[in-house]
Order: sequence, then C-alpha cells, then structure tokens
Amino acid sequence: MKISEIVNLLDAKVICGDDMLENDVFSACGSDMMSDVLAYVKDQAVLLTGLVNSQVIRTAEMMDMVCIVFVRSKQPSEEMIELARESGMAVLTTDLRLYEACGKLYVNGLIGNGRKSHE
Repeated sequence: MKISEIVNLLDAKVICGDDMLENDVFSACGSDMMSDVLAYVKDQAVLLTGLVNSQVIRTAEMMDMVCIVFVRSKQPSEEMIELARESGMAVLTTDLRLYEACGKLYVNGLIGNGRKSHE
C-alpha cells in the first residue's frame, strides 16, 4: 500500500513527508504505549497512535518506521515535525479513532506484526 492510499483511506492530512506519498508500506501497528511498540513490534512501517510527544518520533525512528499517523485529531508540535523531517518520516493526522483507523487499513490489505495476509 502506498502512503498516499493511507491518506485517502483515513481522510488524513499530511503534516510532513509530501515527497514520500508514493512510497510503499507493507505493515502497520497501533499503540499509545511506546514501550509496547519497542517490546512487541517487528517489521512495521506505519505507526498509528494518539500519543503526541517527541518520544513517538524517537521510537518510530528506532524501529525503522517510515510513517506516523496521529489519530483523534491529534497535532504534533513543531519540534516533533522537525524530528520527523530529520528522520525522513511522513507524518499524517486523522480525525478517526485508533480502532477505526487500524481497521480501515487492515481490511484494505495493510497487515500487522508478522502476518502474511488476512483472508
């Protein structure tokens, strides 16, 4: 799935990373607890979260994620946006709740946590 498809599916606004919209992503995860992301997430390209602080960007960078989607209309600070730019990440925001956003991506083919596909 291309990041531009995520933008469309979630009716998201692109905060930074306009140049990455045609990049492919193959998996995603959703969490508001960065400790869970660090402990349990492997090979995830997209992080969906409602947590808004700089630790989100740092965690995503450590996990080699390329896109962060802030849910529930959360808005990252300028400091967070700059960190994301420096790390080469796309940052999006959507009005959807975490559960809805993850569900929309999953039913449209974006898998999570090591699954090959869903039937």
